[in-house]
Amino acid sequence: MDSEAHVKEAPLPLSEKVAAELIAHIVQSGLARGDKLPNEKILCEKLSVGRSTLREAVRMLASRNILVVKHGSGIYISDRPGLSDDPLGFAFIRDKEKLVLDLVDFRLMVEPRSAALAAQHADAQQLAELKELAAEVEDLIARKESHARADAAFHTKLGELSGNVIMPNLEPILFRAIELFAHMCVENSRAETISSHRQIVEAIERHDAMGAMDAMVMHLALNRNSLINYLQQQRCGHEAQPVPPHVSSEHQLF
Repeated sequence: MDSEAHVKEAPLPLSEKVAAELIAHIVQSGLARGDKLPNEKILCEKLSVGRSTLREAVRMLASRNILVVKHGSGIYISDRPGLSDDPLGFAFIRDKEKLVLDLVDFRLMVEPRSAALAAQHADAQQLAELKELAAEVEDLIARKESHARADAAFHTKLGELSGNVIMPNLEPILFRAIELFAHMCVENSRAETISSHRQIVEAIERHDAMGAMDAMVMHLALNRNSLINYLQQQRCGHEAQPVPPHVSSEHQLF
């Protein structure tokens, strides 16, 4: 994987790290909705933490509708598990390779059409806002900093410009879901990201619906091909590693 940038990120509090490890335990153990977790003593030993840290992590996951604490009975997986950042429950799909490819395929279904609608509906003010977001992505890439959130904002703005009320709400969910397994995503060509975004913006500025659609198709198709190549290389050259439920968005694919 190309590692062009060293992204500065604040270290996670211990309780958040333990919460992430608990989710990893749930996924790797194949526990299902409603299943009971091991007792506190076993979990503390497994995670090498004290009871107070474990209980704080459990409270965090309970507040995000992942765990349910039944006093006098134990800790259970919620009947409807889902991170607040992941309302569709993508973190709990075990086959992450299929999930990330399906997400790209889903985006190919909806985002080209959304870009075409943006070209038809965007006014001068909206176009200016889109250009600012594209410039922010380019600036972050130039500084070799993570552009994941700026990229998500760019695509979310495109959804808003489409005039469809669903798209601006859907895009952030997709991008936050992708961050849950960003370790599987290759470091996409930075030059390609800049070039594709510029082509999309230019087509929208011309009110060229077909051009905007084609530019988005090319952008996502290139990302899909890069991802497939990366996954093939991982299968050939590395042993399978446990999949953490949450990692940095340093290696953003889109």
